[in-house]
Amino acid sequence: MQTDATYKPLWFVVFAWVMVMWNLLVATTFIMHFIAQPSTAKLASGQEALYQNEPWWSLLAFGVAGFAGLLGAGAMMLGKRWAMRCYMVSLIGVLVQQFYTFYLTDGLTEMGKAALAMPAFVLVLTLLQIGVASFGNIKRWLV
Repeated sequence: MQTDATYKPLWFVVFAWVMVMWNLLVATTFIMHFIAQPSTAKLASGQEALYQNEPWWSLLAFGVAGFAGLLGAGAMMLGKRWAMRCYMVSLIGVLVQQFYTFYLTDGLTEMGKAALAMPAFVLVLTLLQIGVASFGNIKRWLV
């Protein structure tokens, strides 16, 4: 096995690329939230109210989570140590947005327990990104 600073195992590079694609999707979703006005006609009245009354700071947290995650994934792909800092900022954004949705509103009641799947997936994936970046720092794949 190589030990120079440019070596990164294939799984690490593939993970970084997949995280770039994932976080690009999240960032694009954030942008589309402002460009396209989604139809709320198909939503239940409580869900529509949640969507339309979301405060600016929750939307900001969503944007921070997406763009910090994208920056972190790009940094990890390029082998940069500061990817971990970006992922930590992304985690804060995820937690703030989920705090609003599930604790400051009646989001769980309005959306049902099935609505926990995606936020749980996002949280687990964010923690996984932090873990892989931390492992990359320990192994000195990130400089």
